[in-house]
Amino acid sequence: MPARKHGTRRHDHQEHPLSSLATVLPLASSEGGNGFHAPSIVDFFPPPILFEGTPFELNRLQLVRLVAAVVLVIVFVVAARRAKLVPGRFQNVIEMGLDFVRVNIAEEILGKERAREHVALLTTMFFAILAFNLTGIVPGLNIAGTSLIGLPVLLALWAYVRYLSAGVKAQGLGGFLKASLFPPGVPWFMYVLLTPIEFLTVFIIRPATLAIRLMANMVAGHLMLVLCFSATQYFLLDASGAMKGFSAVTLSAGIAMTLFELFVGALQAYIFVVLTAVYISLSVEEEH
Repeated sequence: MPARKHGTRRHDHQEHPLSSLATVLPLASSEGGNGFHAPSIVDFFPPPILFEGTPFELNRLQLVRLVAAVVLVIVFVVAARRAKLVPGRFQNVIEMGLDFVRVNIAEEILGKERAREHVALLTTMFFAILAFNLTGIVPGLNIAGTSLIGLPVLLALWAYVRYLSAGVKAQGLGGFLKASLFPPGVPWFMYVLLTPIEFLTVFIIRPATLAIRLMANMVAGHLMLVLCFSATQYFLLDASGAMKGFSAVTLSAGIAMTLFELFVGALQAYIFVVLTAVYISLSVEEEH
């Protein structure tokens, strides 16, 4: 028993300072002032801010998406109009991004010949998802455009239609269904089990996981950022005494989470486009 108590004390002593917030924040919410208000799912369903009650009704999240889309279009229009034989820094950055998608994703997965047909789709997807993801760390916007399921579903359906149409175009409807639902080299009686699994994988699981993965990562990132910076505001402005010191911990965590969310936003755009390219590649191959 003494050894067990000693081990428990050492474990508690090594816990990260952020772990104490689970105890401190509920206590903070009961103190004077307005208290601490934790982030909730309500953040993703904001009330209308423009044209309420009309077909053109806009809320904050929709406005964030519009801002991201407009900025993205402006960036590429300006880059195209100012393109020079000897590129400057801005043009270099844009060309590096375009080459990254074309070479490291499209050509690497699909091959040079097949990549030509799909590179425009993959490039558009990558930069659109990246822009919508990064609005979550832009001051004044503070929420990712992909953090509500509608947009991820739309992007997943776009990928879904493309890889199905690519497969049918390459193999014909019968050939595509045969290659997708009846894997070669399998005893015929195994198709009773494998064909339903392949059907679920190709026609349901692939698009569903694309959408859910993207949304879930953006939701989690938003909640963590709001938690850190809301706690910082409370501890700094509303808390009293020694509790103000926790603001340094939560602010540091918020800055770290912002950098991590930058990485996650780029990573999720990359994963979405890579998987789309992989699905297209699988759909056009006769045997896989």
